[in-house]
Amino acid sequence: MLELLDATKLIIDSLHKPHGYNIGINNGAAAGQTVMHLHIHLIPRYEGDRADPRGGVRWIIPEKAAYWEKK
Repeated sequence: MLELLDATKLIIDSLHKPHGYNIGINNGAAAGQTVMHLHIHLIPRYEGDRADPRGGVRWIIPEKAAYWEKK
């Protein structure tokens, strides 16, 4: 999976040239995992995409953040 992560990052780098990345795995309900399987999030980040990027990806897309509350 890490090899695929690296390969995917190279593709995204060449097409979109992000300034950085967040990489995450939610493992267990306490970590926010809602479907019990493994996948890795590779999220390209750009300077200014959030006023304050500290804290990583929490609420990066506010309208999608609380998806479990939507019907």
